[in-house]
Amino acid sequence: MPSFIADHPMLCAVALILIDIAVWRLISPTLANWKLAARLVIFAVFSAVLFNDGMNPMQAAPYADDTTLHLAATALQIGWWLFAARTLTVLLGAVMMQRVGHTGRLLQDLMGAVIFLIAIIAAMAYVLDLPVKGVLATSGAVAIIVGLALQSTLSDVFSGIVLNTTKPYQIDDWISIDGTEGRVTDIDWRATRLQTSQGSLAVIPNSLAAKAKIINFSRPADMFGLAVSLQVSPHARPQTVIEALERAMQGCRALLAKPAPSVAFKVSSSGGVEYEISGFVPAMGLKREVRNQLYDLAFRHLQAAGVGLLSATEGSTPATVSGARALLERSSIFSTLRQEEKDTFSQNMTLHTYRAGDMILPAGEVSDHLFIIESGVVSVMLLKGGHKFEAGRMGPGEVIGESGILSDQAALADFTAKTYCTLYRIENEYLKPCLDARHDIGEAMKALLDFRVHAAQALTEDAPVVPVKKGFLQWLKNRGL
Repeated sequence: MPSFIADHPMLCAVALILIDIAVWRLISPTLANWKLAARLVIFAVFSAVLFNDGMNPMQAAPYADDTTLHLAATALQIGWWLFAARTLTVLLGAVMMQRVGHTGRLLQDLMGAVIFLIAIIAAMAYVLDLPVKGVLATSGAVAIIVGLALQSTLSDVFSGIVLNTTKPYQIDDWISIDGTEGRVTDIDWRATRLQTSQGSLAVIPNSLAAKAKIINFSRPADMFGLAVSLQVSPHARPQTVIEALERAMQGCRALLAKPAPSVAFKVSSSGGVEYEISGFVPAMGLKREVRNQLYDLAFRHLQAAGVGLLSATEGSTPATVSGARALLERSSIFSTLRQEEKDTFSQNMTLHTYRAGDMILPAGEVSDHLFIIESGVVSVMLLKGGHKFEAGRMGPGEVIGESGILSDQAALADFTAKTYCTLYRIENEYLKPCLDARHDIGEAMKALLDFRVHAAQALTEDAPVVPVKKGFLQWLKNRGL
C-alpha cells in the first residue's frame, strides 16, 4: 500500500468514490463492458483501503475516542455496503442484458431494490450495531401500511413481473391493448409505453395490460395482417363482386402469396352487402400504404365489372353508356375530352380479350396502337442480368403502348395478362390527329412515358460496386501467408 494512501485512507476513499462517479458518467454508454470493469477495479481498491486501515464494514467503526473520525469511518463503512450493492446490481444487470435483453429490465430493477434493501439492513446490523429483529419487525409493520396505501402501484409491479415472465410482447413489437395500437417502446415496473401510428405516446398500466385483450401483430415475424371492407349494392351478383375483388388482390404485389389473401362475404342488408379483403404484408410500415392501394384497386376493378360502391353509386356511369365510353370517363388521360369527343372516340375503340399468360405487347416491339385496360391484371416484366423479373402490375384505366405512339420507341417491358383481361385498342392513325389537336392529352401521355422510362432504368441498372478496402492482413491472406 503506498505511503500516501496509508497516511490518508479516508481522503483516498472519498476520492475513489468521486472518481467512480466521474468515470461512470464520462465513459460512453456504448462501452458498457469498460464501465463495468472500471467500477469493479475502483470498488476493489476502495475495499482494500478500508480494510487496510481497520475500517471493516462487518464491524462497528473504530476511532471510538475521536468522534469526528468515528463518524467519518461510519459513513465510509455504510458507503461500502451501498457501493457493493450498486456494483452487484450493475454486474447482474450486464449478465441479464446479455441473456434476456431489454425485456428483463423490470426484473433487474426489482432485484436491484432487493439488493439495496439487504445492504441497508446489513449496514444497520454490522456498522451501526442496531437490533435487526426490532428493525425488521418495525419495517414489517411499516411495509403493511405502505402496501395498503400503494395497492394499485404494487398491482402494476406484480403484473409487470407476469408480463415479463410470460412475454406476450417485447420491445419493438406492434401490439394492440384494448384497442390502443402502437409499437412497444418501453416496459418498466409500472407501465407499458406504446408509440401509436399518429406519433403520440400511450402509457398503459401493467395491471390493465395483464387483464386486457392483447393482439401482437409482430408474431409470427415478417407477417402482418390487414383487412379492407367494402359495401356494394345489394343488387350486384356476389360472384361478379368476388371475382373483381380477387383481381384487385392479384394487382397488389405487396400482398404475400403465403398465406394467400382472400375475399369473404360479411354482412347483407337491404342497404348494401359488405365484403372484406384480407391478406398479409411483410412489414408493419407497409400496412397503411397497401391498404390504400388495395382500396383503390378494388374500386377500379369493381367499376370495370359494372359494380359501384355504395358511396359512389350516385356518381356512377349510367348503364346505357357503352363500355368504351365508360372507360374514357374513368381514364385519367382521356377524361378531359369533351362529351361529344368521347362519343366519337369510343366508336373507334375495339375490344380485345386475353387469357392469363397471353402476351399483350412484347419488349422490343414498336406499337402502332394504344391499349386501355378495361378489366383484369396485366403483369409488367423487365430484363436484368439476363433474367426477367416482375416490375409491376397494371389494372383498369391504365394504358399500354404509349412509347410507340409518341416517339416510335420500342416497348421496354413485356406486358402479359396475369388474369383474364379485356382491353380496348385504339389505332395510331386515329389517335395521332387527336394528340395533335389536344396538347393536354399529349402532355399527359408524355409525362407518363417519362415516368415509366425513368422507373425502368432505375430498376434495371446495376448497383454501383463498393470498392473493398485492402489492408495488410488482406494482402497476406491473398498471398497465402
